[in-house]
Amino acid sequence: MQVVASTGREDIARVYIAQMRDGRMVEFVESVQPPVPLKKKWVLIVSTLFGCPVGCPMCDAGGEYKGKLSKEEILEQIDYLIRRRFPDGAVPVEKFKVQFARMGEPAFNPAVLDVLEELPVRYSAPGLLPSISTVAPYGTEKFFEGLLELKRRLYRGRFQLQFSIHTTHPDVRDRLIPIRKWGFREIAEYGMRFQEPGDRKVTLNFALAKGVPLEARVLLRHFPPERFLVKLTPLNPTYRARESGLSSYIDPGRPEEDYDVVRRLRDVGYEVIVSIGEVEENRIGSNCGQFVHVHVKSQDPLDEGYTYPLEDVL
Repeated sequence: MQVVASTGREDIARVYIAQMRDGRMVEFVESVQPPVPLKKKWVLIVSTLFGCPVGCPMCDAGGEYKGKLSKEEILEQIDYLIRRRFPDGAVPVEKFKVQFARMGEPAFNPAVLDVLEELPVRYSAPGLLPSISTVAPYGTEKFFEGLLELKRRLYRGRFQLQFSIHTTHPDVRDRLIPIRKWGFREIAEYGMRFQEPGDRKVTLNFALAKGVPLEARVLLRHFPPERFLVKLTPLNPTYRARESGLSSYIDPGRPEEDYDVVRRLRDVGYEVIVSIGEVEENRIGSNCGQFVHVHVKSQDPLDEGYTYPLEDVL
């Protein structure tokens, strides 16, 4: 792996662009959450595929799928970020989150399980909290069974599983996630097996667009609030979202906004997290769904995203 460029700010987030085998490019991210100091929380977001075959209409990292990263290629991203700040491999961070969520659906790559097996022995990181965000593709049952076994053996109480479902309407969900995937029944059944005593609740994630249905009663039919929580995030500024005519229901500039959908979800018993990070991350291009390489090739830049210049890495 050769890191060729980066963009961002050390005190918020930085995106790294790297060249792998055969000239294939990936991106990976490190971020902090000011005013929380790095010793309290540090987040790494790594790629698992070269491109992504899913092609969600809000995600710049979709398309141009060129295969799976190997275990070593995923670990190289993590190694680079850790050694840059902690050369001895000891990570003295209370909450050290490693997300397999920059580019690629992780369930398509069995090497992700090999990386999860390796992390606890490769680094001295008592605060390690791995995180898998998935759209639950059909046919990946073997991956999820392996993930459950790993969680039980290595990560009890210290693993974050998130299903990105984006809407409660089946037809709209098919448009937003245009592949064959698990239905709510399959997600709920697996989530109930995964979430065991002492574990974190399974997250149901909605990058909610305006006009997209989110019905609390539909969720309640499938997902018990004592086992699942709901996370709402802004639909981040991407070229694909603009092309698809999608805009965010959550306003990242108004974090204290009182949203009707949040009240309805809480009224039926759900814990609801409205997750709004630093708006500056949109300008950096480090947020979910963003992919700096797409911006570099664009002839029609976004005003609200990707405004930071690329810096060469020597």
